[in-house]
Amino acid sequence: HTHTPGSCASGTPLKCLFGLQAQLEKLQAEISQAAKKTGIHTSTKLALITPKKEVKEGDIPEVEWWDSYIIPNGMDVKATDLLKREDYFGITNLVEHPAQLSPPVDSDLPVTLGVYLTKKEQKKLRRQTRREAQKELQEKVRLGLMPPPEPKVRISNLMRVLGTEAVQDPTKVEAHVRAQMAKRQKAHEEANAARKLTVEQRKAKKVKKLKEDISQGVHIAVYRVRNLGNPAKKFKIEANAGQLYLTGVVVLHKDVNVVVVEGGPKAQKKFKRLMLHRIKWDEQTSNTKGDDDEESDEESVKKTNKCSLVWEGTAKERSFGEMKFKQCPTENMAREHFKKHGTEHYWDLALSESVLEPTD
Repeated sequence: HTHTPGSCASGTPLKCLFGLQAQLEKLQAEISQAAKKTGIHTSTKLALITPKKEVKEGDIPEVEWWDSYIIPNGMDVKATDLLKREDYFGITNLVEHPAQLSPPVDSDLPVTLGVYLTKKEQKKLRRQTRREAQKELQEKVRLGLMPPPEPKVRISNLMRVLGTEAVQDPTKVEAHVRAQMAKRQKAHEEANAARKLTVEQRKAKKVKKLKEDISQGVHIAVYRVRNLGNPAKKFKIEANAGQLYLTGVVVLHKDVNVVVVEGGPKAQKKFKRLMLHRIKWDEQTSNTKGDDDEESDEESVKKTNKCSLVWEGTAKERSFGEMKFKQCPTENMAREHFKKHGTEHYWDLALSESVLEPTD
């Protein structure tokens, strides 16, 4: 059995290497001759597929043949050339420090409690404020900047204030005193009416009191209810979420009903009390017959309803809008609904807990 010249036999890698090198040298010579005959200078670039000097086995060439296509013409490949800055555009010796971003929720801020005064301190502060205002009015009267106020005459003190005038014409003095009292009462009522809020302002004040600042983060709670088929309980969830200005969603699935609510901490505290204490989940909501003796105790235990808190925490922003109910017959539909809002982990956590939880 013989081999043709240049062919590679198994087990002889050195002969194979020299055979390939001979073929490449022959190809380079043919290309050079063709370039001389035709005058095509660009065809000589193909000769770069082989190194200029003979490479022995085990030697590392200055440049590999596959890198020769991207090296500029006439460039001497040396270590000094490769280290030049202009060969690496955009690379400097400076260290780039990325911009520091603040965390979505800064929970390390010091909590400052408001100062609350006792009733005694409030009265004392009011007396001091009124005394200062009265002194300011007296000073203006003393300097002639404003006329002195009329004496505050009442029926009980008119004899002491008016004296001889009240004795001379008591009827006239009494009418004058009553007119002055009516004038003061009218001024008092007008001042109260001016301070009174309009219907829109009262509504805005109530909304502002209920709506909380969520710029530092939204508080989220996820609940799991075993059975949510009772319309009364659905109404309680929806009505309380609307009154507390909470957003979220209720996904209805057999034995895994997930309730997600988003809002401020005060509203979450009230809603948590509603879900875990106020609503009596253990009441039988299924339409079972009272005289059905064939129903086993195990089946009746399975129908016992309950609500559990799956997870509560904070997020940067809300994921849902106004509280709505979504009926999902399959688990994939429920997970896709949460995935649409980027919160599929809520469903995964609730489903896993429902699977691991024993029937009690």
